[in-house]
Order: sequence, then structure tokens, then C-alpha cells
Amino acid sequence: MTQSLPILVAGGGIGGLAAASVLARDGHAVTVLEQAAEFGEIGAGIQLGPNIFKMFDYLGITAAVNQVAYFPPGLGMMDVRTGERVVRVPLGDVSRAAYGFPYGVIYRADLHDVFLAQCRALPNVTLRTRARVASFTQDDHGVVVTFEGGETLAGAALIGADGLWSRVREAVVGDGKPRVSGHIAYRAVLKREDVPAHLWDDDVTLWGGEKTHLVTYPLRRGELFNLVAVFHSDKYDEGWNTFGDTAELGERFAHAVPRVKELLGKIETWKMWVLCDREPVKNWTDRRVTLLGDAAHPMLQYLAQGAGQAIEDAVVLSEALRFTRGNVQEAFQKYQAARYLRTGRVQLTARFYGDIYHAAGVQRELRNQIFQSGAESAGFAGLKWMYDGIDPSRLFD
Repeated sequence: MTQSLPILVAGGGIGGLAAASVLARDGHAVTVLEQAAEFGEIGAGIQLGPNIFKMFDYLGITAAVNQVAYFPPGLGMMDVRTGERVVRVPLGDVSRAAYGFPYGVIYRADLHDVFLAQCRALPNVTLRTRARVASFTQDDHGVVVTFEGGETLAGAALIGADGLWSRVREAVVGDGKPRVSGHIAYRAVLKREDVPAHLWDDDVTLWGGEKTHLVTYPLRRGELFNLVAVFHSDKYDEGWNTFGDTAELGERFAHAVPRVKELLGKIETWKMWVLCDREPVKNWTDRRVTLLGDAAHPMLQYLAQGAGQAIEDAVVLSEALRFTRGNVQEAFQKYQAARYLRTGRVQLTARFYGDIYHAAGVQRELRNQIFQSGAESAGFAGLKWMYDGIDPSRLFD
């Protein structure tokens, strides 16, 4: 498929680059508009469920991802106060047997680099920096975006992949600021040599506590150790790169077992962000403009599906354009209809899992009892609907 005007993608993060690469592979001209001075990704590690590896296979990037991913032997939860094991799910063969694909973790910047390399290798992808979309207009033939500074650019369509504080969403949905969850996350990464042997853990491990939890896992084939500490807080900051307060962190984990305290003490500088999401919506499309990833369905991180759902979005959007033979308005409607219930379910389930991780009192005892029984751990029983993923070839039969 060819067109005289490119599809414009606002946002050069993982979702935006995934959309650009898959659409360009199908023959569309694509221009990615990144507001920053260069393409890059802020953050530490992210988890990749089997549904995401299924998309990597579809996109033909599995080998590139495998070179920089880490495949933990297990996924577990510990009680941060008592040190008791709540649950452990073996991964590897178990994940492949249940879903046909593995469960892995990856440094966010490494995954971003895989998609960026794909885009740079495609002649019909144009990458622009310092291109923050201020507004847009559209008619039956295309869209025109206006950048901060006044420059304009015409396109066949506009995909808003500009994140949680999306300018494009503001114009399409108009639902104001994101919902502040009251939870805050601190992130840090250690080199392997800086982690004593008794603190190292090959698994993805979540230490759950009352209104707190800590997640740890190796990155880059075991060269790094990723830590994300989450606790309830009324702080608010619109960004991903603010410095955290080590004194507040210590206070929140004051009742943690010694191992957790010792591990947290290894970090001198933390970066923090406030956890936000939005209420699920049914309509995130307006004719030739649609949303993708966090701009469409921002979710709390408790299911580790934010990047994965954005990648699924990109695949479904490309299939919709293929099915409609490039009819943008029809394709955007089909894409939205195919995605809003699944992404809405992930959004709401992520909130629920936040309550499980941070349980106190009777809720905590019930959580431990249910998970320790093994009923929920076999093949990620409670999340099978999510990890089964989507079948791109049967979306629009």
C-alpha cells in the first residue's frame, strides 16, 4: 500500500516506534514526531509476558529482543514483613507449555532501541525530533498538525502515542488530567558486582507489604539488578525522572525484613514517578485521528502490561489498515472496537492487583492463603485471558 501523505505518529516511545515500524513494513509512509531533542527511553526494567513475545514473533524481532532480554527461572511473591513465601510460579518451560512463548524481562531502553533500529532500517520511516504537537485539524482527506513554534505538517492520519499526558487525547477524548492512584514508585538499577550474593535473586520477585511493595529482577542477561519500590503517597509530579527521597523510602519500609532493608540501602539515588491511570473509555478515535498505548488506555504497572498493550495496539492497527485496504477512518474504528474491552480489562485488573500486593489485615491473610494453596499459580491461572494474547490473523475474520 502506498499513499501520498505519511501517517503521522505523535510520540517516539516504544508504542509509537512499534506502530511506525509495523505500518512501514506494510508499505505505509510514516513520520514519527518526538518532542525531545533525541530518541530515547527513560526508566529501568519492564516485564514481558508471553502475550508480548507472541507479538515479537509476529513482528519478526524475537532474535533481536532475545539478545538483550533476561529469562528468569521463576516469578514469585514474598511477604515483606515476615519473609514467608506467598507463591512462586516456575517459568521457562511452564510458560512455553501454557502459551507457546516465554516470560522475560528487559531494560526499557534496550527494547526501545530494538524498535528504533527497525524504524531506521526502513526507508519509508521519517524520524523527527523537537516536534511537539500543539494542535491539529482534519478533513476528509487528511490531517494537519501544528507544532509548538507554529510549523505545520500534513499527513494522511494522526496516531497519538504521546503518553499519559497526551495532547492528542486532550483533543479527542477531553477527559482532563490522569487519575492519580495515590501510589508512588522509586526505581534504581545496580550492577551485578554491587549486589552481594545473599541479596541476588535470579527470579522476578515481589515483596508485598501493607501499602508497599518491592520488585527485583536481573536485567541484560544478568549484568544488572533492577529495583522498583512502590508505596502510598500523596505526592504528585508530572514526569518520570524526579529524584526520590531516601528518608521517606526508609520510613515506608521500616517494618520490612532485614534482607529488603539491606537491599534498599544499596541505592544512594532513586528516580521516582507518580502512578496514574485513567478510566477506560470506549471511544478514543475521531475520524482520521486515533490513540495508542498510554494515550489510549494508561494503566497502573501492577500487571506489567503497559508497553505490551501498546505493542498489541500497533499490531491490531496495522491489521485493521490491511483489512480495510488503507481506508483510514474505517480502520481506526475497527482497531478501537477490537481493543477497548481487552485494554479496559487490563486497566481495571491492574488496579485490583495493586490492592492484592498492598494488602493488610484479613485481606493479607486471605491473599497468602489463596496463593500458597497453589490454585492461582498453575500457568498463571487467573491471568490466562491476558497471557493468551491475541491472534493477529483472526482479528477481522
